[in-house]
Amino acid sequence: MPVDHAALLASALRGERRALARLISRVEMRAPGADALMASLQPRRLRAPGAPHVVGITGPPGAGKSTFTDRVVTEARRAGRRVAVVAVDPSSPRTGGAILGDRLRMDVHADDEGVYIRSLSARGHGGGLSRAASQVVDILDAVGFDLVVVETVGVGQGELGIVEVADTVLLVVTPESGDSVQAMKAGLIEVADVFVVNKADRPGADALARELEISIHLDDRPGWQAPVFTAAALDGRGVSEVVAALSRHAAYCADEGRGEWLARRAEGRVRTWLDLVADEARDAALSHFEGSPLLAGLRAGAIRPEAMPRTLS
Repeated sequence: MPVDHAALLASALRGERRALARLISRVEMRAPGADALMASLQPRRLRAPGAPHVVGITGPPGAGKSTFTDRVVTEARRAGRRVAVVAVDPSSPRTGGAILGDRLRMDVHADDEGVYIRSLSARGHGGGLSRAASQVVDILDAVGFDLVVVETVGVGQGELGIVEVADTVLLVVTPESGDSVQAMKAGLIEVADVFVVNKADRPGADALARELEISIHLDDRPGWQAPVFTAAALDGRGVSEVVAALSRHAAYCADEGRGEWLARRAEGRVRTWLDLVADEARDAALSHFEGSPLLAGLRAGAIRPEAMPRTLS
């Protein structure tokens, strides 16, 4: 029996969590009819920033992104805001699904009706995001959340796609990630709107913060100047200052930074379209060549990938 996506959306709009979860799953799986539903949505963010405010939390593996996500959610709930978290997890090599699940994250919020947490599988997608992440954000926008936090896989240097989904990007690093920050610096300075050196009780935290501040100053671009903080998310030290900076950036996007914000949203829509094109092209190529001597030769190693046809004609 065909799924009525409009009915699912209507139920989700009434606050039915099961319908929301099912709707997101249909979009993530690219189920028949899901694209038509997404095409019919009119997210609030088409009109203006801040409804909802979408915060991307990114950084190297082990930096404490999940702990910081939990703290941001806690601060937002204290302010009475409804919060959704989209946690992009590594993919299972066997099933393609998310290795970490919703119940493994932020147990303290599990019974809070004002918080919705959803894990998405990266499914091999580059840039630290799931292909469906931007679409899921649009659904959560339509459902009426005030804040959407997108926590990325943590792939480091290639994790630049978050800027096209989030209004505000928080980069979390630790003193131990100094070398990786050096390797990533050029891209990170362009991507992050707020920096935080987490685990600030460890040696080297202040030095890394100063290094980041110098790099931001040398970048010398007009507009928003990304602040750098030190914090210890496990015990909450310095978190409120970081959350306040996220709110200041949201206000900037709604005022003098509106042009930058519009450019981000435009590139985000292009990215989503290209992701859909790429997914469909991969599926079409596999379907076209399945059972052919060419694909058999490729699998056997007799044909190099570069020698395979790149068109279906």
